[in-house]
Amino acid sequence: MKKPRRNWAAEPWDDSEMLECTQIVPETPDTWTFTFRSPSGAWFDYEPGQFITLDLPVDPSRGEAGNVQRTYTMSSSPSRPLSISVTAKAHATSVATRWMMDHMKPGMRIRAYGPSGIFSFHRHPAKKYLLISAGSGITPMMSMTTWAWDSGEMPDIVFVHAARRPSDMIFRDRLQQLANRVPGLQLRLTVEEPEPFKAWPGFHGRLSQIMLGLMAPDYLEREVFCCGPEPFMQAVREMLISLGYDMEHYHQESFGAPIATEAEAPVIDDVILDDDAKAQIRFAASEVVATCHETDTVLSVAKRSGLNIPSGCTFGLCGTCKVRKLSGDVHMVHNGGISDEDIEEGWILACCSNPMGKVEIDA
Repeated sequence: MKKPRRNWAAEPWDDSEMLECTQIVPETPDTWTFTFRSPSGAWFDYEPGQFITLDLPVDPSRGEAGNVQRTYTMSSSPSRPLSISVTAKAHATSVATRWMMDHMKPGMRIRAYGPSGIFSFHRHPAKKYLLISAGSGITPMMSMTTWAWDSGEMPDIVFVHAARRPSDMIFRDRLQQLANRVPGLQLRLTVEEPEPFKAWPGFHGRLSQIMLGLMAPDYLEREVFCCGPEPFMQAVREMLISLGYDMEHYHQESFGAPIATEAEAPVIDDVILDDDAKAQIRFAASEVVATCHETDTVLSVAKRSGLNIPSGCTFGLCGTCKVRKLSGDVHMVHNGGISDEDIEEGWILACCSNPMGKVEIDA
């Protein structure tokens, strides 16, 4: 093995110098980690959770002429400053990442820009953290968790990660090794479907309010960082809002295009129900019209009006209270008790649906 340069008098790396690829590690069949060093021996200074932009000489035959620039969150930690790593997942339409998997080799040099980004727990210091990710959204969480481990202080992190299958779970072994040594790092992993003929000891199913409460009972006391596909992050935001979480302590990174500055951060316009806002529900089959508040559920209004909508768990899990919405809008945050197909056909769960304006229900 070639002895790495250890020029401790060197300056921090800046993007005037190219990066040299030194190592490539497959994490899953479609996700690889690429490690880079500075040829001059410069060290890397950045905040855990930030991203870097790689300038890649993509083959024009792949649909894009000349070099293309793509941003990748660093999965490495600045507490290990001799190199940086990015962990990239190739999708069916990937151009840059697929090129890296097909053509990047140790010794190859590329231009890079950065580091940049505002998604880092260094910018929001707290005693307790809740990190929530899905898919390759785990990369900034890995960077922050590694920093916490290397700091030498006992962390207080609940690390929640969702994947389709256990084999799709990036960094699973590494995270379990860290958690085995540090009781302050609690792993909470969930998959949509376990592998055949392999026992799965973690959670099973899509992340839900109930699951989140079991994973981190003290979630109200934690600073939350979230990264994943936009539908996943929206679902997490809705869960936290419905659970009464103070969203001033919620932070998220864009799965597709990391945010470089506070000014670029999009305004998140989630539905937040108003205790004072009035609503009206017409129960068509019973010919009952009831005035209520947005914060009331359809089920509670029905019971208050003397109507019997069958119900079970009352928190969106069992699906017993499924009714058809004939018109109007409701805000529904459920726990898996209804399918996407049912929702498209106009069905709602009365126990976790809040009326917004005038609503008509077939009950």
